[in-house]
Amino acid sequence: MEKVNCLIIGSGPAGYTAAIYTSRANLFPVLYEGIQPGGQLTTTNEIENFPGYPNGVAGFQMMEDLKKQAARFGVDIRPGVATSCDLSQSPYKVTIDGKRQIETKVLIICTGATAKYLGIPDEVKYGGLGVSVCATCDGFFYRKKTVAIVGGGDSACEEAIYLAGLAGKVYMIVRKNHLRATKIMQERVLNHPKIEVLFNTNTLGLFGEKAVEGAYLVKHTGTAQEEKFDVAIDGFFLAIGHTPNSAIFKDYLELDETGYIKTQGRSTKTAIPGVFAAGDVADPHYRQAITAAGSGCIAAIEAERYLAGISC
Repeated sequence: MEKVNCLIIGSGPAGYTAAIYTSRANLFPVLYEGIQPGGQLTTTNEIENFPGYPNGVAGFQMMEDLKKQAARFGVDIRPGVATSCDLSQSPYKVTIDGKRQIETKVLIICTGATAKYLGIPDEVKYGGLGVSVCATCDGFFYRKKTVAIVGGGDSACEEAIYLAGLAGKVYMIVRKNHLRATKIMQERVLNHPKIEVLFNTNTLGLFGEKAVEGAYLVKHTGTAQEEKFDVAIDGFFLAIGHTPNSAIFKDYLELDETGYIKTQGRSTKTAIPGVFAAGDVADPHYRQAITAAGSGCIAAIEAERYLAGISC
């Protein structure tokens, strides 16, 4: 069994930032990259809202930059996925790829969250070419254009309103005959002049030569009123939720009803001393690269103080 001072699992903005800070603090961190090295941002064509890149940057390039910065400070970056853990007592044990066991004094969890998709092949085909799971990240690219957003909850309504502030027209595709959002959010969406809600509607597919140009839709699926139709759109947004990558911790850490790791107040501390959670795995609200990086910094500072016996 390998023994380390500080183990970081996950390699998105939170993981790499935590790695940079803990390495500079001489904690000699070991970082395992996880199932998607670089995290969700590696699938984003262009990022324009991360400070320090005035001309924008490809998501993959930004994560490569963060990785190189972490490596520069001596972070031990390794491929591998955390598959199980034992957090019942310190030092904590984490199993990588089902076989390699690491024992660590401090654990920083940065495993992220996975956006939910409809499961249609066109979502993959047009990934980065009109399909997005983050209106805040990508809405700017669709100024005065026509977009569609799938979902009927509060998050979907919030993102629809956000998009309506940029786009010329927003279709909201809702599979049920009602919105699941709170009453006030329903009213804001239904009364918005730029938003058209398509109830009882499902997406069959997307079309376009080089990027998304439209969607194949169907109303009242499987009934006598079934009707197939197309809408012309420039962007297709999904707002049907995220799944936090927290399953292996559920027996030890407190999770919310969706599976996000609960932390104490504004800190990254979990209910277990020496175990910290940063980034999207503990953030059901913002899910931005910059907030993830910030929480990675907080986790690193709190980990350093924990090992030094300083309360914070």
